[in-house]
Order: sequence, then structure tokens, then C-alpha cells
Amino acid sequence: MNPVNYSEEDIKSLDWREHIRMRPGMYIGKLGDGSSADDGIYVLLKEVIDNAIDEYVMGFGRQIQIDITEGEVLVRDFGRGIPLGKVIECVSRINTGGKYDSKAFKKSVGLNGVGTKAVNALSDYFKVQSCRDGKTKVAEFAKGLLTNDYKEAGTDEPNGTTIIFRPDHEVFKKFRFRNEFLENQLWNYAYLNPGLKILFNGQLFYSKNGLLDLLEDKNPPENLRYPIIHLSGTDIEIAFSHGSQYGEQYHSFVNGQNTTQGGTHLAAFKEAIVQTVRTHFNKNFDPRDVRASIIAAVSVRVEEPIFESQTKTKLGSTEMGPQGPSVRSFMLDFVKEKLDNFLHKNPQTAEAILKRIQQSERERTEIAGIKKLANQRAKKANLHNKKLRDCKVHFNQSGKKTDQELLKATTLFITEGDSASGSITKARDVQTQAVFSLRGKPLNCYGLTKKVVYENEEFNLLQHALNIEDGIEFLRYNQIVVATDADVDGMHIRLLLLTFFLQFFPDLVRNGHLYILETPLFRVRDKQKTFYCYSETEKQEAIKKLKGKPEITRFKGLGEISPDEFGDFIGENIKLEPVILQKETDIDQVLSYFMGKNTPDRQEFIIENLKVEKDDTLEKLPLAEALT
Repeated sequence: MNPVNYSEEDIKSLDWREHIRMRPGMYIGKLGDGSSADDGIYVLLKEVIDNAIDEYVMGFGRQIQIDITEGEVLVRDFGRGIPLGKVIECVSRINTGGKYDSKAFKKSVGLNGVGTKAVNALSDYFKVQSCRDGKTKVAEFAKGLLTNDYKEAGTDEPNGTTIIFRPDHEVFKKFRFRNEFLENQLWNYAYLNPGLKILFNGQLFYSKNGLLDLLEDKNPPENLRYPIIHLSGTDIEIAFSHGSQYGEQYHSFVNGQNTTQGGTHLAAFKEAIVQTVRTHFNKNFDPRDVRASIIAAVSVRVEEPIFESQTKTKLGSTEMGPQGPSVRSFMLDFVKEKLDNFLHKNPQTAEAILKRIQQSERERTEIAGIKKLANQRAKKANLHNKKLRDCKVHFNQSGKKTDQELLKATTLFITEGDSASGSITKARDVQTQAVFSLRGKPLNCYGLTKKVVYENEEFNLLQHALNIEDGIEFLRYNQIVVATDADVDGMHIRLLLLTFFLQFFPDLVRNGHLYILETPLFRVRDKQKTFYCYSETEKQEAIKKLKGKPEITRFKGLGEISPDEFGDFIGENIKLEPVILQKETDIDQVLSYFMGKNTPDRQEFIIENLKVEKDDTLEKLPLAEALT
């Protein structure tokens, strides 16, 4: 073995911007291309908006303006404005900011002085302007480097701060902002800050009643077992009801941050609900039956919060503040007092909760025997060798808790047929990508009860592969990708799988884990170049770029694409279409319309929207419009 030199020359010091650009994941999580709600471009936007929200929370400014056009972002608040002498330092010097003084920003989201600096370093253009008491200061940067330092000047503009930035295409390759994710992000800000007006490209986002509005907007009254219970106090607000869906649905927030992975406050809420209901009815209910089909929103404000990552998706704090009670005791005391009082004053609601718990008990007892046999069948099926070709992340983590950062990189492709699954299996990244192979078309499970998941071998093995039997808390893959042929049969399989997930595991969709794999329809090539095209338009453009008569191949099935070619489509250049539930989407209504019994309305819809194969291109039936 050759000796490796290790001397003073090997020790390097990076300035703040170099370190952020070299290791962006440490500051904003994954980069992505905008097809996932936690991709880096949305984190950059969040870091800027958080500062504007903090001004509103402190009582300064009641409006935030946000404009996004062609990849450029503008955020304008009407708070106090950054002190003019510190404008440059606040956006370009690590560990510089006003949030270290807990008196000024007692319960702020961003406390580490990194957020806006990361946006600056990861933008090819960044501009900051502060207006303060008739004066203004402007500075411009490129990739974190100061390019223009303008002198202070007079202004007629109201107080506040304006940030303009363009994410750097060298870092965020082929990205685009999706309005579905942006609007969901902004609605959360509105719900958590009643009275604040957010104008996004001219559209108003406003909430008067906070978390009550959140649950009402996302859940039609007919889907709820009883009117939403809305309770609030100092540094805490909760709203919840029970529905008829499977699983538990939570919207979790800390200091205005959407903690998608929960944390100590959400765990305490779940415990508090169970304890309070048990005490009120004087019955030792199983916690699963109390929480089954619950729909809840929980928000707390914590001094100097500790999150488990820079992107702040899970609260790690155990205390409400340096001198405050524990998060657990704070939540337990609040729920026990407020909810118990509410149930005594509202006996009809209490009776509705009791009936929902009793229904859950009956359903759980009904499938207990089936579930035991199904689990035995899954074990005998030798899941990891026959149906599932797992990734090394899980083999390496066997018997251990999977590292969250590794989990974020994992993907499960769900395919149909040996040829398609074989091609993906050979082309995949074995470290992080797994393949689950279906046998034939799945069952249309719309309107069926959850026992069908255990009675149907394909569904049972799939839920075991994902580890979602008891919810998505221990989901084994961050991205679940439906990979079907680009033909009518492939579309049908896709719809059946969407129905399965929406019917029994809607949280998986709500939390942004479900995707559709886009694969090329055509290969256009000559002896020098090869183009893979995803539409008829792209095919025609490729033909123009080649000299002479090109060879054109129409891919009708995934199995027709060789493993060598597939490597391009499931690697760095992968194209994924996220399955997104809009704020107003009613899952029951969507499934009933598309997957229920034939109705005149649906027959008319199919006739009007039926697409046929033209010019070798199979156009998509617009079901996605109902979801995305």
C-alpha cells in the first residue's frame, strides 16, 4: 500500500460561501429539481419568508408580497427593515443576525444565523434592500460575493426588507417552481398567522381562524364525524376531528415551521388525546382505536427550539424554553384541561367520539385473524427475494434504525411484469433504489374495507415492503415511484395503484411520497447522436437536429428499453411527476368519480376526454388534474 501524505498543505480553510456551495445539503437538505416539496429551492424561499413572518409575529407589518417569475423570487415584507449599517453583514456573514437575543426574537424559527446566507451563497443573483425611516440601503451579490454596495439614500417607500434571488443553475440543475407546492407552503403560513395577508403573484392567502380554517379547507363537513374541536392558549393551538378515512392525519407546526416529521410536541399530543379520552369515558381504550381516522393540526411556540436537522422538519426540544416546563407536560396539561372541559360541555361531540372509537375496535377485531395469517403468508413468500429487490441502505441497516439522511435518498419502483422489473433492476442504483414487481393488474379496491389489504397477496406484500401496516412513521422509502408502460394497460395499472394508496394510505400521498415515473416515448438517433423524447413535439425537434434520415424507435413498454438506456432515466436525469393533493381535493369524491360504478357523468367525461394514439404518441388521460 502506498503511503498517503498528510501535512500542513492538506489542511484547508473554506470561507462561509465556499463551504455552503461545497456542502449545500448540510444547510438546505437535498437539492432536487422542484418535483418534491422539500427540495432545496423551496427551502431557500422558506428561509427568506421566515424572516418576514418573524417581523409579523413581533407586531411589525401585516402584509408580505411574494412574486416568482421565470425562476426569480421576490419577497417584500413591511416590518422594521434590517438596520442599515448591518444589511451586508446580515446576509453574508455567518453567525450574524438579530435572533441571538431571545428578547428580540423570542420564539423565532431561525436562530442559527445561516438561512439568508445560504440563500445568498446558492443564488447566482441576490439583492437585499432595507427601508428604514425614510432611508434605504441596497446591496447585490453573485454566488455569495458582493458585486454592488450602494450608498444609503433617501426613500419614500415604507419600512421593510426586500430580497430578490435566483437559485444558481450550477447547483439546482433543471429546476422549476411548482405552484402546487408553493401554494401549500403559503397557506400554512396564513393558517399559522391569522390576520396576515400574503400576496403571491397577485393571489391573496389569508386566514381569520387559524388551524380551524386549515382543517375546514382540507376536509368537507360531510367527511367529518363531528364539528372540528378548536382549542388555543398561550403558545399552543390545536384543532381536530375524526373522519372515515384510514390512518391518522396530522398537520404539525413549531414556531410557524411545518414539522413534517413531527417531533416531541406531536408525540405529546397523541399521548394527551389518548389519556384525556380514557379518563373522560373511564375506559382503557387501545391507543390505536382512539387515534384511528383522527384529523388534527397542532401548533406550538417554543423558546430556542432544537430541530433534528437544518431544514427543521422534526422538533427535538424536550423543554418549552430554558425556564419552562417540558413539552410533554405542557401539552398534557393543556389538552387534559381544555379538551375534558369541552367534552363535558358538548355531550353530542363526546358521544360521536365514543362511537368512532367503538367502530375502530370492531374493525380491528374483525381483521385480527386475517392479519395474522397474512403476515405468515408474507413471511413464507420470502418477500426480499421474490417480490422485492431491496437496496443496500436497508441491508446495511438491518436490525438498526435507518439513518434519516440515508432514508431520504431511497426510492422504491413499483413495476408490472418480469421484463420491466428486470430492466429497472439491472439499471438501478443498488445502494438506494429498490424494485417491487407486481404480478398482473392489481385489484380495484375502491369501496372495500382494509381487510382486503391482508386478503389480497399483492397488496399485503406491498404494504410489508413499504412497512406501512401501522402508518407511515416507519416508511422504508422516501420516494414511491409507480413505473408502468406508456399504454392503456399501463395507465389502468397506475390508476389502480393510486386508488390503493388513496383509499388505505392517504397520508403517504399527502406527505409527498408518491410519484409517477416519466419514461421516454421515442428514441431518435443517427450514428453521431441519440435523443430520448417524451412527447411528439420533442421528437420533431430532435429530428431537425440530426442530419439525414434518423432511426426512430417508439417505446411502447418499459421492457423494450434496455438496462443501459434505463440508467439514464432513473439516475441523475430521472423525471418524476409528483402526485399532489390540492387543498380542496376530496379523496372520496375523486375515487368515487373515477373508480366507482359507472355513472352518466363519468361516461360523458370519458367520451369528452378520450385520447387515442395519434402520430405514434399516446396522450395521457387527464386524471392527474383531479389530484395535482
